Amino acid sequence: MTKRESNERRQELQQMYKETKKESGVFQIRNTVNDKRLISSTKNLRSLNGKRMQLDMGKHMNSALQLDLNEFGSSVFEIEVLEVLEIKETGYFDEADALKKLEDKWLEQLQPYDDRGYNKRKPV
Repeated sequence: MTKRESNERRQELQQMYKETKKESGVFQIRNTVNDKRLISSTKNLRSLNGKRMQLDMGKHMNSALQLDLNEFGSSVFEIEVLEVLEIKETGYFDEADALKKLEDKWLEQLQPYDDRGYNKRKPV
């Protein structure tokens, strides 16, 4: 492949990436050793590759998860999409609010606090 063909292919792949519909949703990072999990949401589920890279590099912003990452290594952590946000096409739709409610639903369901997870309880 020539350099020109290589550049054209790269531009084609970049364009395909830009045109791919972004999906919002809720995901978990789960420690397979102790079953602790971190529940979070994102407006771009494709960005989960970046979360995996953070784990593989041994750097995560959650201090409790980071301690377990240091102890067990990145290979014991799994990243899983729990639910994709269904976008309403008719009328006004507040994606940020809907995503927050979806995340709250999963936090309520899985209770990833204290010895069960890495999330911190919100003050009442």
